[in-house]
Amino acid sequence: MTDSQFSSFAIRAEILTSIESLGYQSMTPVQAQSLPVLLEGQDLLAQAKTGSGKTAAFAIGLLNKLEEKTYQTQALVICPTRELADQVSQEIRRLASAIANTRIVTLCGGKPMGPQLASLKREPHIVVGTPGRILKHLNKATLKLDGLKTLVLDEADRMLDMGFLEDIMHIIDDMPRQRQTLLFSATYPDEIERISRAVQKDPVDIRVEVSNHNEQIKQVFYQLENGNRSKTLIDVLAHYYPESTLVFCNQKQQCQDLADELNEHGFHALALHGDLEQFDRDQVLVQFANKSATVLIATDVAARGLDIDELSAVIVYELSHDPEVHIHRIGRTGRAGSNGLAISLFAASEQQRLEAIEDYQQSPAKIESTSTLKTNANKSMRPPMVTLFVNAGRKDKIRPGDLLGALTGNTDLPGKLIGKINIFDKIAYVAVDQKVAKQALKILTEGKVKGRKFRARRLA
Repeated sequence: MTDSQFSSFAIRAEILTSIESLGYQSMTPVQAQSLPVLLEGQDLLAQAKTGSGKTAAFAIGLLNKLEEKTYQTQALVICPTRELADQVSQEIRRLASAIANTRIVTLCGGKPMGPQLASLKREPHIVVGTPGRILKHLNKATLKLDGLKTLVLDEADRMLDMGFLEDIMHIIDDMPRQRQTLLFSATYPDEIERISRAVQKDPVDIRVEVSNHNEQIKQVFYQLENGNRSKTLIDVLAHYYPESTLVFCNQKQQCQDLADELNEHGFHALALHGDLEQFDRDQVLVQFANKSATVLIATDVAARGLDIDELSAVIVYELSHDPEVHIHRIGRTGRAGSNGLAISLFAASEQQRLEAIEDYQQSPAKIESTSTLKTNANKSMRPPMVTLFVNAGRKDKIRPGDLLGALTGNTDLPGKLIGKINIFDKIAYVAVDQKVAKQALKILTEGKVKGRKFRARRLA
């Protein structure tokens, strides 16, 4: 398929309308290769990393054959983490926006069962979730898969790493044998091929080339000269001052400890790890994505599936034992044609890991001395935006336009100083420029949204 336009495929008109409204100009390689297979109804085994456009590809495939007047679960997408499940749900909703009455439900652990049970009383068309919670609903008979047409295993390699294989196989036991099964994985360990043989029927195998060396990314390694890893990280941040930085740690306890230390030095850092409650995880991700925090510190598992645009830099706090993991880490910067910065810290004891990375990317590491790191006193460590929390959401019929209108409609607050607006079921977050944070908060606390008063506060 040489034509790179979505309209060159037999895709229903409503989906093409959504694609156009989302501004998708042309297909990514994984979309161009996989869509003919998906639309034909064949099974697919695809190697594609996060950010490759795979979510839109399988979303278009399952929506294209959706029977929206038949209220039974026709597609199930299984993801390794809550963050990825939320991201996938949002993408499917965006692409399904022109298909009337499409019901999409997200089922993840770490969230109350009550709202999920209520949402399942009328069978949804599409379910997205994590293995444990999906299995729990199957065992309670609150989720039925007897009408399933499409199964998607997203980031299957990560699900295997996290020990979800047994749960996934139990879930598959509850669905029809005649179905389309799509398996997406960033890597191809032997276990992926084994699970493919067990759950798929003559899958088409697609491998989207993943370069081990990205010319868009400036990659620098700093060897610790005094053994003080956290001080070196602070020096790196004070030298480069990236607007948004994702720091990878190997252990979740490191994440919180490091965030606390950075905040003591004047940075605005947040930690993302498995011990956070879902409400806190959502709040962390919203603040980082809307530029109200400059540094996010996370483990590989927590960072999987993050939907963050324009990530200025990735810092590898401690080298991974697996060079492929290193490539995936640094590949989160320098996307969509923009330049990226990847900085890695390593001790002399990690020399073997460094050499493994050099062999894997088939190029020598650029190692610079920490003595070259200089603090830029003229740079501010404050993030450009502030997040305002509003005690109202979708259940209150609040939309982004309502909050934007309340802030700018009868005020002198310029709309260009309002950033991302995130609406959840019962709450909302509004990013505003630091310069107008006090004014915006006063408008929300003293004024009304859609004729009603709601509580609002500034997140620390």
